[in-house]
Amino acid sequence: MDLKQADDSERDLGEGVSCGYLLVPVIDQEMVHGQELQNNYDQGSEHESKYNIVDANGLDQCEVGQMGVDQDNSGLDNHDKQLTFTLQENELAIIENHDIDDNLELIVDQNHEMGVFSSPNLSAQQPQFIITSPIVQSRMLIPAPTHELSVGQEFPDVKSCRRALRDAAIALHFEIQTVKSDKTRFTAKCASEGCPWRIHAAKLPGVPTFTIRTIHVDHTCGGITHLGHQQASVQWVANTVEQHLMDNPHSKPKEILEEIHCVHGITLSYKQAWRGKERIMASLRGSFEEDYRLLPQYCDQVKRTNPGSVASVFVNPLDNSFQRLFVSYRASIYGFLNACRPLIGLDRIFLKSKYLGTLLFATGFDGAGSIFPLAFGVVEEENDENWMWLLSELHNLLETNIGNMPRLIFLSNRQKGIVDAVESNFPTAFHGFCLHHLSENFRKEFNNSVLVHLLWEAANALTVWEFETKLLEIEEMSPDAAFWVRRIPPHLWATSHFEGTRFGHLTANIVESLNSWILEASGLPVVQMMECIRRQLMTWFNERRETSMQWTSLLVPSAERHISEALERAHNYQVLRANEAEFEVISNEGTNIVDIRNRRCSCRGWQLCGLPCSHAVAALLSCRQNVHRFTESCFTVATYRKTYSQTIHPIPDRTLWQEMSQGSQNEGSGEDIVVNPPKTLRPLGQTRKKQTRREDRNRVKRVVHCSRCNQTGHFRTTCAAPI
Repeated sequence: MDLKQADDSERDLGEGVSCGYLLVPVIDQEMVHGQELQNNYDQGSEHESKYNIVDANGLDQCEVGQMGVDQDNSGLDNHDKQLTFTLQENELAIIENHDIDDNLELIVDQNHEMGVFSSPNLSAQQPQFIITSPIVQSRMLIPAPTHELSVGQEFPDVKSCRRALRDAAIALHFEIQTVKSDKTRFTAKCASEGCPWRIHAAKLPGVPTFTIRTIHVDHTCGGITHLGHQQASVQWVANTVEQHLMDNPHSKPKEILEEIHCVHGITLSYKQAWRGKERIMASLRGSFEEDYRLLPQYCDQVKRTNPGSVASVFVNPLDNSFQRLFVSYRASIYGFLNACRPLIGLDRIFLKSKYLGTLLFATGFDGAGSIFPLAFGVVEEENDENWMWLLSELHNLLETNIGNMPRLIFLSNRQKGIVDAVESNFPTAFHGFCLHHLSENFRKEFNNSVLVHLLWEAANALTVWEFETKLLEIEEMSPDAAFWVRRIPPHLWATSHFEGTRFGHLTANIVESLNSWILEASGLPVVQMMECIRRQLMTWFNERRETSMQWTSLLVPSAERHISEALERAHNYQVLRANEAEFEVISNEGTNIVDIRNRRCSCRGWQLCGLPCSHAVAALLSCRQNVHRFTESCFTVATYRKTYSQTIHPIPDRTLWQEMSQGSQNEGSGEDIVVNPPKTLRPLGQTRKKQTRREDRNRVKRVVHCSRCNQTGHFRTTCAAPI
């Protein structure tokens, strides 16, 4: 027998027991370690393999099909044992020399050495070897929980009694049927027809305690044969996975099903696992319905803890069902109006909660180029009406805090609803395409990475000549792609034609910038989701505020790097001065005219980005001007610190809201509004894919036509072309 067979023999000794042995193959009766081993091999059955375990007195303990550890652990006493395995003509003696301490932990001596010894009494065909190294394993033996029921066993109440009986039935793989259940008695029997198993419990007088009076423990049915279980209810699933969900709240129902099948051997439906998870999560964080009811109180808490903030909930007047929620914190309003760039990105993310919905964003950009969330809107669905509502609320917000509305720049996917909403509420604003959305549509249409790269280069071109050069390159590769690009007015997406100042921003893809935490928050109840957003904003404001306090430069790090690169290039330029403000800068790329009074350069880099280009830096150095003084104020460290100078304050726990709301009602805040969940409800399960019939697979697809832009390939409802 080799070492692998020895391992197999060790494992066959029983579940939960890990022992080390001394293995001694013996041919004849020999003296091993001073003990005489008795050969129990039966000469009459030399063609049969029989394994006997012999104790110190030579008594059989079990045979090959019965090897195991007794449930009463009688085989785990502290006496040394000898184990003899007999196989045909060879005899393998296994001597167990290790003791098991009182707490069932195996103590293994790891200082044994392995050796092979030859015996002169044995022939070459019958070698003898002694292995004196045990298999090293050490672990605590913890007995598995039992679900035995006995007469006289007591339970705190009838629910505990039923729960214990249900757990025992699931663990022992039989189903029960309730015969009688009331306030004083509980009787159940085995669900299998003709099985005598039966149990009766009754309430003790004067206390809610239940005790088992009679029980018939014998089963004749053999247990259930199917994979499910009648007692595996949704509540049982919730109780079983409660600790798992507390440790891993993002576990999916599929993972819950796998765990239940692995531990309990039960196969449940996806719906049961999903409902069990929802029940536990509702007990841990509150239900979706409760969060909608708490929205008025939550808005009051936002305005109370963060004075000057805006938080409003809108309901359907017919049934008080939720329609919209608008939240903007005072710290964000102050930072945007006093220190951010006059640039707003509009984006949205679809919610994955029980009642679906859409989260709309209005986001600014700070001096370092990071996103600066300004306002949030939760709506039932994304449509033209809801975008009009969000932009209207945003206009009222900005108009209330400042006298003169700045000329803003909006970036979005320019779908029709957003275009109309911006034009109605901000008629003087510039509204451009977010190039991320534009390039994704372009990629879907042509699926060519080279063409997409040329599109980005055309969008980044500072001059009209550079822009046209890139379009000619696109046309050489694909005339259709060039036609697709040219039909979109360049003043809506190309830097060289854009009328406003984007400060180098071509995209407003807010969702990707917010990383994965916003995706996780999108599946939470509405109050939990808004609290997740508030905590993230609170953390950002504090971290960026503390980080800016460590900066010693005049400009933010990204602006400092831009100026440093411009300084390196400027040393190679030749500068000719025309007057006190106008300069001619000659370089290998050509000649550019710089006007330092109006902060303009013919390359258009200075006026489009807000930072002096290399030509402007060369002109400023020639007249000994401080380059840092000719940058936009939003790039200075002082302005950046002002952006995050305000604090987003925490909100108390929801258990205190009712008391605080009652106090505010006494001051005349008005009655509470009961907000019901919206009418939209997420369907359970996955949407089935539409199957294509075999006869339709080779059929030519119908060419769709857009009645809005007169192009093919899309409908009017999905048209992205501007009017």
